[in-house]
Amino acid sequence: MPELVEALVRAAAIGIGATALMDVWGLVRSRWLRMAAPDYGLVGRWIACLPRGRFRHDPIGATPRVRGERAIGWTAHYLIGIAFAAVLLAAWGLDWARQPSLAPALIVGIGSVAAPFLLMQPGMGAGLAARRTPRPGLARLHSLINHAVFGVGLYLAALATNASAMLLARMA
Repeated sequence: MPELVEALVRAAAIGIGATALMDVWGLVRSRWLRMAAPDYGLVGRWIACLPRGRFRHDPIGATPRVRGERAIGWTAHYLIGIAFAAVLLAAWGLDWARQPSLAPALIVGIGSVAAPFLLMQPGMGAGLAARRTPRPGLARLHSLINHAVFGVGLYLAALATNASAMLLARMA
């Protein structure tokens, strides 16, 4: 398989796997800590308003619903996960995907918290790094933990993808 195709397939598989683990963590966290699960419909609403020239909302919950916002938000959530997996592969190469190690995955996973801190939270009315939320420190901590879980997910999904690739190669 050409390396570009392999990189794209691995980025998709790793990104989907890592994002799914983050979602499982979100469900566990919501039940365990009695916290609301993330509402990706609000992310979809924010994204749907971007082509209309509206980047900032105060807050996003006050903005009228947009048709298909939940599907838009969930799709974007997984595409963003794939994009960060692609960043990981671009930075560390296919050799990392073939023999994954935890540190690069955590660097990208924890580093990905910059997206909500600097783009999504300000755009959705929560302020830079959630500073306009009722408990900014706690919101930041939860974001960091969620993105660290995503980083662990990048690593575990890479291990699983690598094992699957090796199995397929043996079967061929």
